[in-house]
Amino acid sequence: MRSKGVVIAAVAVLVLGLAGAGLWFWHQKQEAKRDQAAQAALSELAAAWAAKDLSKAPLADPAAATGFRKAIAGMGTSRTAAQVRDFHRSGDTATAGLVVRWRVGDGVAWTYTVPVRETARQGVWKVETPVSGSFAHPQLKAADTMAARHTFAPRAGLLDRDGRPLMPLGTVYPVQLDPARATEDTARQLERIVDEPAGSLVKKLAAAKKAGTLSPIPVITYRESDFLARQTALDALKGVIYPKREQPLGQTRTFGQPLLGSFGPVTAELVKASKGRYAAGDYAGGSGLQGQYDEQLAGTPGVRVTSSTGATLFEQQPGKGADVKTTLDPDVQQAAEKALERTGSVPSAIVAVDVPSGDIVASANSPATGFNRALTGKYAPGSTFKVATTYAYLTHGATTPSSQVTCPKTFTVDGMVVKNFEGETLGTPTFAMDFAHSCNTAFVQLAAKLGDQDLSDAAKALGIGAGWEKSLGVEGAFGGSIPANTGATDKAAAAIGQGRDEVSPASMAVMAASVARGSYVPPALVLDDEANREPRALDDRAIGQLRDLMGLVVTNGTAPVLRNTPGGTVRGKTGTAEYGTANPPETHAWFVGYQGSLAFAVLVEKGRSGGSVAAPIAKAFLENLN
Repeated sequence: MRSKGVVIAAVAVLVLGLAGAGLWFWHQKQEAKRDQAAQAALSELAAAWAAKDLSKAPLADPAAATGFRKAIAGMGTSRTAAQVRDFHRSGDTATAGLVVRWRVGDGVAWTYTVPVRETARQGVWKVETPVSGSFAHPQLKAADTMAARHTFAPRAGLLDRDGRPLMPLGTVYPVQLDPARATEDTARQLERIVDEPAGSLVKKLAAAKKAGTLSPIPVITYRESDFLARQTALDALKGVIYPKREQPLGQTRTFGQPLLGSFGPVTAELVKASKGRYAAGDYAGGSGLQGQYDEQLAGTPGVRVTSSTGATLFEQQPGKGADVKTTLDPDVQQAAEKALERTGSVPSAIVAVDVPSGDIVASANSPATGFNRALTGKYAPGSTFKVATTYAYLTHGATTPSSQVTCPKTFTVDGMVVKNFEGETLGTPTFAMDFAHSCNTAFVQLAAKLGDQDLSDAAKALGIGAGWEKSLGVEGAFGGSIPANTGATDKAAAAIGQGRDEVSPASMAVMAASVARGSYVPPALVLDDEANREPRALDDRAIGQLRDLMGLVVTNGTAPVLRNTPGGTVRGKTGTAEYGTANPPETHAWFVGYQGSLAFAVLVEKGRSGGSVAAPIAKAFLENLN
């Protein structure tokens, strides 16, 4: 009987043990489910945080989502990620760390942890508002906000050929309208002060007020001297602000423009394309060399995140920029710009090249705020191309300076009638006189003696179409294009700088420098230590003869205005290039040449002739230097 009782007792114990074990496993399963539910709620919070929108997160107080949105608004479009770490649950309460990672700049990450707490109510987990009152950052209180701003080291400089800044830092005053304070009358008076079209600022102010924006409305940025002349009038206007700052400035508002370029607030398009380098409110180079080399000049942006109380929450120091060295000579640049003042608003350009080095020392444009025609323009060269054509004739034995070549009023090539400027005729002069007086009919007669590739090769030997634009350091630079000829009429037109010939003022200055030097050297503007600038020798005899011929243009030909120019003998070539479909065709005026160690090209759009329009500009340029 005792054995039977023991067995029964053992069975009872076993049953109870199994029941207890089952209860324990059931309990563990329930606890695991609660863990999963709590963790799922936190995962939802992390996903919502990464999306920067807590409106759909499981918050105990849904109003906290609005505070969060306001708190991070100043972080702009910075990308985020969030991950739950160190999860711990006890009963109906769980805690964890929400590890937040902001990408606040190009390659700059900011990571911190927001402590979070959640509670279960009737089996539903909700995340409590942090004790500080903010999900955005543990140091922020409920009403606080934070904002990220890029920081930059002092901007490096665009340097001239002597290592001096072309655009040193100077004080500017960006005049703005404050939408919260400015009135319609303010905007109307400001229009008159800053010379804006009537009603334009009134319209912008009305739009800002309707949208409820508090962002200042940009109007105009003044240099200090221009601002001081208007300060009294601006001070009298309610809601007009002008926060002083520094930025790169040329010697004058138009100095070196558009080559050197502009600096100012970044555009929305630039922010979008910058992949985090720029943010709204940043300043950067917007055009020209300032824009092209902005990353080198500005260096690596740093970032500073501050709270609305002024506390610094995060800071990454910026990296220093590096100078961009150019070949420009400010004195030559100023002389060129002053000479172009004679053209008024007529589009025109001067490019000057230092003959010994091949460096571009001036690149001037008019109007200064427009198109960089000096380096990137594409034009027919007209008779200035006869320098290259003559080099082809002399090196291929087509003529000599003393050979007689007729200069009739017209000459027909396969049905194409070629005439001289204003229909003049010289009879049967020497080729030297044909060159000096720019006789088209003499040149097209000789063109038949050349092969289809000869004009292209001669131009390239002198630097036109030689490929130097790839190493000049200026985006969009045009080195010229002189295609191989495709027949008698194509060759005849090309010989006098028409047809498919295309050049820039820069390429014509390079050509003139090659003649002056006796060799072709690829030009430079932005210095590159790795660029190959080995000189390529030209035919000595032909170059010597060509120099004499270019001298005759001034002494006995189409550019008498350049006789007795201060600084010494001027040698060159005039050009009147036809373009368009008008009858008679419109023309651009050219003069290319050199004096001493300075070669240059002058272009005046819609000029009547090179001798009457461009040559006087060339003389003014040289007089400004002497």
